[in-house]
Amino acid sequence: MQNFLSKTLRNAISSTSNNEKTAPKQAMWELPPPNPPKSKNPPRILIIGAGSRGGSFGRAIYSSTNGCVAAVAEPIDFKRKAFGSKHIWGFEEPREGEEFTGWKEFIEWELQRRERAKNGEEVPEGVDGVFVCTLDELHAEIITELAPLNLHVLCEKPLAGGLQDCLQIYKSLRPEGPASPSPALFGVGHVLRYSPHNILLRKLLLEDEAIGEIISIEHTEPVGWWHFSHSYVRGNWRKESTSAPSLLTKSCHDIDLIMWLLCSPPDGLDRPPHLPSKVTSSGSLLYFKPSRKPELAGNATNCLSCPAEKECQYSAKKIYYDLGLNSSITSWPVNIVVPDIEECNSFEAAEKKLMQRLGEDYTAGMSQADINSRSWYGRCVYEAGNDVCDDQTVTITWEDETLPETNAGGSHLGHKVRHAKTAVFHMVAFTEKICERRSRIYGTKGELETDSSIIKIYDFASGETKTHRPHLAGGGHGGGDYGLARQFVLAIDAVKNHEMSVDEAQRTFVGCTLEDVIRSHAMVFAAEDARKGSKVIDWAEWWDKEVGGSL
Repeated sequence: MQNFLSKTLRNAISSTSNNEKTAPKQAMWELPPPNPPKSKNPPRILIIGAGSRGGSFGRAIYSSTNGCVAAVAEPIDFKRKAFGSKHIWGFEEPREGEEFTGWKEFIEWELQRRERAKNGEEVPEGVDGVFVCTLDELHAEIITELAPLNLHVLCEKPLAGGLQDCLQIYKSLRPEGPASPSPALFGVGHVLRYSPHNILLRKLLLEDEAIGEIISIEHTEPVGWWHFSHSYVRGNWRKESTSAPSLLTKSCHDIDLIMWLLCSPPDGLDRPPHLPSKVTSSGSLLYFKPSRKPELAGNATNCLSCPAEKECQYSAKKIYYDLGLNSSITSWPVNIVVPDIEECNSFEAAEKKLMQRLGEDYTAGMSQADINSRSWYGRCVYEAGNDVCDDQTVTITWEDETLPETNAGGSHLGHKVRHAKTAVFHMVAFTEKICERRSRIYGTKGELETDSSIIKIYDFASGETKTHRPHLAGGGHGGGDYGLARQFVLAIDAVKNHEMSVDEAQRTFVGCTLEDVIRSHAMVFAAEDARKGSKVIDWAEWWDKEVGGSL
């Protein structure tokens, strides 16, 4: 069995370096790892939720794993049929156990299937794993109901919209407590851990110690000016009361990345995580509010009837029609506004449907529940009623910590000091780049700079700069979507076909425990407590009060 950073995967992220003072830049590319060999009995996966993320993971399973998508659960008929014909049954009719109108129907069917099998009946083959790709607010209910089935579960990020829901999920998956063996594999969509770029970044920092000991990190997530307006002003994640803070819904990826780099020990070292000491945060909704509305717009609340539409960069017509449909784009974000747009049989029909949807607006007579029940993609961004931060900074600090070191036989080898360090994270909406993270990392022996594409390391002693160019994988999040799907399905295969224990497969292939997931989500909630209370949070005290007792 290959370990998490297996030889094949390392080859895929191996970098090329040059001394930029003496050698010209060269665009060096490395091939991605080949698909794992198919087992005689490949892992079978159910996708719950056939929307954007469900489709992404469906493609990832097909393109980068040795498993197969065996079933889909989706209440919207055309989404379910389109997903199934693309990934499961093709031009045939779906067979028993391949499509469900929802996750509850699947659970009922699976319980009956197991009972029928117990009674000696011939039954369809079940699934080994489930990818939960629904809206965030459904995750806790779905996972806690799935837990007794002991199926392997991968949940799209975030784990849940609130801390208590996260802890409920934990307790349902680990009913005997953290010291007990895990009954099934679990993963969350922290795909940044699995991109070739970030795997190489972690190796350079923690294993190679390319810049010595880390002193501090500045990490920025540029959301993108129109992307933020699409998802967090007009879209599903516009209000904390119906979703969650944007630090969770957008940036739990990035907080997890920071925790992975600064908390988790290098691979192969059996050490506890280096836990933070303090966290603080500041931020607010700075721009997308009525006080910023152009005077020319007057009382207009919808782009299609606004006199300022032609001058407004956030015009829904410009974003979804001019730059979208009229430029032959029917994928994201256009298909989020009109999910069945590809079912239209002509451009004119698609145009009519899109403009009709953009023209929809809520009025003073509508109830707040009706307003909150859906997204409004033609709504004026200054009148959208959104309330999540469009600019936020989080500062996390660590203190010196001394650990006793022992060898395999238990003999004392002295002490290891893990030194103080600081991480500053900035989420900002107003950027040209869309989700192309950038970081500067300062160490005792050098400085590292990365922009999600290349990694530059300046060495203080030699004065040389080395440039690393990891493979730029496709499939979303710099290859992270494919990487996570690959590793999770490999873990299922190891348990199903190669007699590996669940805990060993979790460590070997997934490389992220349920405890890691809870810790990085908890950091987001602690940062939000700090922001809302304008205070500095003591991590140990906060953890003991809010989390520790529940685990």
